[in-house]
Amino acid sequence: MFQQVQTAPPDSILGLNEAFRNDPNPEKINLSVGVYKDENGVTPVLKCVKQAEKRLLETESTKSYLPIDGRAGYTKSVRELLFGADHEVLTAKRAVTVQTPGGTGALRVAGDFLADSFPGRTLWHSQPTWPNHPNIFTAAGIPLKTYPYFDKATNGLDFAGMMQALKQAPKGDIILLHGCCHNPTGIDPTPEQWKVIGDLIQENELLPLLDFAYQGLGDGLLEDAAGLRELARPGQEMLICSSFSKNFGLYNERVGALTAVAEHEAESVAVLSQLKKVIRSNYSNPPTHGAAVVETVLGDAELKAMWEEELGDMRDRINGIRKLFVDKISACGIDQDFSFIQQQKGMFSFSGLNQMQVDQLRNEMSIYIVGSGRINVAGISEANVDRLCEGIKKVLS
Repeated sequence: MFQQVQTAPPDSILGLNEAFRNDPNPEKINLSVGVYKDENGVTPVLKCVKQAEKRLLETESTKSYLPIDGRAGYTKSVRELLFGADHEVLTAKRAVTVQTPGGTGALRVAGDFLADSFPGRTLWHSQPTWPNHPNIFTAAGIPLKTYPYFDKATNGLDFAGMMQALKQAPKGDIILLHGCCHNPTGIDPTPEQWKVIGDLIQENELLPLLDFAYQGLGDGLLEDAAGLRELARPGQEMLICSSFSKNFGLYNERVGALTAVAEHEAESVAVLSQLKKVIRSNYSNPPTHGAAVVETVLGDAELKAMWEEELGDMRDRINGIRKLFVDKISACGIDQDFSFIQQQKGMFSFSGLNQMQVDQLRNEMSIYIVGSGRINVAGISEANVDRLCEGIKKVLS
């Protein structure tokens, strides 16, 4: 039977990572996969994580299964980080959270829940978006449409086009939004624009689904949650897929969560039962270690302060490297204006490079960038930025 199975194409991002590993060039540069790296090109284990793991090693007494929805202390910490402990969503008990294997797992649980509970509803996602978004929701059986997002002329947000498209979404459709640090463009709505988006969603009775994977890596934990909290109006339903891969550096621990906000507490209980049903038929229950680390850190004032400091250091390095890159590009004599990169947020930037230029960078200089031109800014360092700018100058000419 397996003779008729066709070889699947490599993942557009993870496949590049494999090609990078196999490249013998000692000066190769990997700006493809969305993983934070320090100045030495290392994805570090945070000090607060190490401290939490020491405590867990000393106190852990069992390896028994977790409940289907995960660790109660962890899910409580997730909700408080998203909304703040005193937010109406929490005091009214309108929100429920399930622990998931990473943000990707949260998106798939959300997709299966939406397909089961609201068959035929269309999900609208930005153009462009993270390449795995369409894969996940298509696999869940959800029809997809897109709305404009990136304005090539200004290298900014096409807000007018976005709003015009979303006004066409029928009542009950799902609107997928990036909570902050949009992947792949690095362009986020302003607080004023978030309010307009919230008004449209409320007036047209749409369901927002936020992919919120980068809290704290844009402007700060509170600042990056501004869009989410603008949408979380009294009575407004929503879904939030969050992750601690990036802001805790827990990539291989797969620590994520899906939070559902209902209009009333009674409805949130029903939604939780459906989410647990979806999980039971998928991975049954989540792994514990990464979630235990996050729960330990967020539940201890000293460790939480240490985490916020380390997260601030990561954020400052990303923002600093954006400025360095823009300065170096200008200094090397490239006529094209790249100053927009300094205005973008988070780990990613839309460079404006086309597929041919990206291929040339990879084939001639071993510089790996996703075909769309998306750059992982965190992969740039003082050691490789000059070579990167030389490569970009070469392909642009």
